[in-house]
Amino acid sequence: MFCMARYDATNAKVFVFTFKDGLLSAMAHDLKLELTRFTIDLDETSARGEFDTSSIKVITPMKEGAEHPSLLPTALYGEIEKNARNDVLNAKKYPQVPFVSTVVNATEVIGQLTLAGTLRTVRGTRTGTTAEFKLDVRDFGIKPFSAMLGALKVKPEVVVKVELRGA
Repeated sequence: MFCMARYDATNAKVFVFTFKDGLLSAMAHDLKLELTRFTIDLDETSARGEFDTSSIKVITPMKEGAEHPSLLPTALYGEIEKNARNDVLNAKKYPQVPFVSTVVNATEVIGQLTLAGTLRTVRGTRTGTTAEFKLDVRDFGIKPFSAMLGALKVKPEVVVKVELRGA
């Protein structure tokens, strides 16, 4: 019998990576975001999670897969977080994102994710204590963020990375 372990922001990290797009993408930035309130219950064969959409925070801009804090003034982080919570995730209407696994093994995690009220099966790769999911937000009825009449926008594909410590 396996023991269920509980993870939260004290012993795990949940990152969301977004990618720029559009005619003015040279003015935009790929971003590393973090969900700071969540719980994950995990054993050898199953996982359950609850993720608080209002807890999304900007960590840093990214360039070519590396962190580049100097690319974006931290004064703009609050506006980005507000747009993510209100315009993209609709955190007031959908405050939680639940996940229930159907498969957990050494190389993959598959399960049901409900995002913005839409349930979809998602597949992620697993390496040790890290799982990575590639999601297209349009599959969940979410319109990717855009500004300047669509000339500046975020790609619909995001990467969600879950890192567990002490697992």
